[in-house]
Amino acid sequence: MVRESHILLFSILIAGFCSIVYELLIATTGSYFLGDSITQFSLTIGIYMAFMGVGSYCSRWVSDKTLLESFIGFELLLALIGGSCVPLLYYAYAIELPLQLVSAILTAAIGVLIGLEIPLLSRLMEKHYTLKANLANVLSVDYFGALIATLVFPFILLPWLGVFKTSLAFGLVNLSIALSLLWYFFPQISLSRRQWLRAALIGVFILLVGLMVFSKLLNEKWNEAVYEDQVIHSEQSQYQQLVLTRYKDDIRLYLNGGLQFSSIDEYRYHESLVHPAMARLKHAKSVLILGGGDGLAVRELLKYPQLKSITVVDLDPAVAKLAKTNHYLTTLNQEALSHPKVRVLHQDGFVFLADNQALQESQTFDLVLVDLPDPKTISLARLYSKQFYHSVRRNMAPGAILVTQATSPFFAGKAFWSIHNTIADVGFAQVMPYHVNIPSFGEWGFVMACHIQCQTQLQPTPETRFYSAKMEQSMRIFPKDMVVKDSLVSTLDKPNVLYYYLDGWKYWN
Repeated sequence: MVRESHILLFSILIAGFCSIVYELLIATTGSYFLGDSITQFSLTIGIYMAFMGVGSYCSRWVSDKTLLESFIGFELLLALIGGSCVPLLYYAYAIELPLQLVSAILTAAIGVLIGLEIPLLSRLMEKHYTLKANLANVLSVDYFGALIATLVFPFILLPWLGVFKTSLAFGLVNLSIALSLLWYFFPQISLSRRQWLRAALIGVFILLVGLMVFSKLLNEKWNEAVYEDQVIHSEQSQYQQLVLTRYKDDIRLYLNGGLQFSSIDEYRYHESLVHPAMARLKHAKSVLILGGGDGLAVRELLKYPQLKSITVVDLDPAVAKLAKTNHYLTTLNQEALSHPKVRVLHQDGFVFLADNQALQESQTFDLVLVDLPDPKTISLARLYSKQFYHSVRRNMAPGAILVTQATSPFFAGKAFWSIHNTIADVGFAQVMPYHVNIPSFGEWGFVMACHIQCQTQLQPTPETRFYSAKMEQSMRIFPKDMVVKDSLVSTLDKPNVLYYYLDGWKYWN
């Protein structure tokens, strides 16, 4: 009897562990493909909790006579659906099914099955404990399992396995509940049900193990379906999915499915990011790049011999490692990240600015380049907020310049002008927006902010393929259809840039 209660408590622990992981997997995968992490996590949590209630309510119709067999059957079904939820989402994305709907259906199904677990386990444990002790044991162990999951998922599972393999691995973990109960209670189950449950368990096990064994091949096939060009590198880092593709001489980097650059025209972007500011900074010595782990902006900066130090702060070590070791990228960035003037730090940009300012001998920078992904999630939108730009300004030397990429003024006009207005609200002497055409992206925008007036008398620039001082006047002229006057300032409390961005790109995506 003691062993029986221990097995049931083990089942509760694993159930709590798996339930949170499935929820995190679905929300994370949705964020990868659809952006807007707030919406994805909110919908996942809301649907999940609601259908847990549906499952708990439905548990009343499970007969005491078939309680054990029903519970084992539900666990087998949960292992199957939960374990394959990410592969199913990947498949839905590849064949262009409505991913939000598929995600909602999977979340609802998993929620119902998890909602059945605690009531059924509580009933199975009635003979071991009083009602008061039973509820205390079941809920405390279940919640403790959930705590373990929230700690293990971001620090171990995601960086080591990625979402695809984590989903399958936890299907197998979930399967251990059915296996342990079937093994211990085997004599108490009728012959016909015993055979059916054993066959189902073996079938689910073979399917999940098969998907795990062939996960690399399946991901390659998925990449072929999603990306037009040959995938030459694919990995899941702690923070994002990195994919490098190649078609003839065109090398492209994707983060979470979003194109970061194409080697065919990336020089247009990086020259426009770097050289307009450097042409105004005759005596610049130190530069800070927030983002830019690909080393392409650093390549442009190294054309200026007067620079003494370039600090790159990029959160994800995997990006910089790829840029330092991949032959195609080192050829493209001319091994810029390995230059002795360059220091690469792996830290959140907001945290770096706060920590640097807190130092007694804090370093200030003559130029700050913000080369971050677009503000399509709440975590990225905070790096386009008024508070962030205040922090940037406090880390700038007198006479310094800030330049940030600012998404497309054509596709997401309100987001672009929100970034402009937010920087202007911080108190720079002059804020100057400009734009260029980058064939891979279309019209793309930048915002320059100067402590003093942005000089119009420009210094000669090194050899470039695209930028020239003569272009500046045209870069600063915006057609009527790219001017928006009512964009609000974005703050941490009200990340307006996020909502503008998602609304602007909704049609074009």
